[in-house]
Amino acid sequence: MNTVVGVLFVLLVAGFMTAGVVWKGRAVRPFAPSRARSMAQREYARHLQRAADLAIATARRSAGEGEPAIVTVEAVVRLTRERYGYADVDRRHAAAALRRRFEHGRCAVDCVTDAYG
Repeated sequence: MNTVVGVLFVLLVAGFMTAGVVWKGRAVRPFAPSRARSMAQREYARHLQRAADLAIATARRSAGEGEPAIVTVEAVVRLTRERYGYADVDRRHAAAALRRRFEHGRCAVDCVTDAYG
């Protein structure tokens, strides 16, 4: 009796582990190429926004007392390349991400940017 219960328990655990591997694999790496492309595009946009936030924060920290923080699109491009490993970052995409974060963070009060030019 105990052996039957033990075997059933092992089979149940193995089934859960197999299901977890299958479901986790689908969530992390989509099987369909179109889903993989859309996931990569979303990740790229998210990385650009994070780099823009970091560029804004760095510029604010490095600005002197009473000086505006100067945030450049080139800083966003550089941070995206360095931190997230992208070989080529489109300047238009970086400028758009910087504009979004600039407006979202109310940076016009203490920041200056070249993203609008």
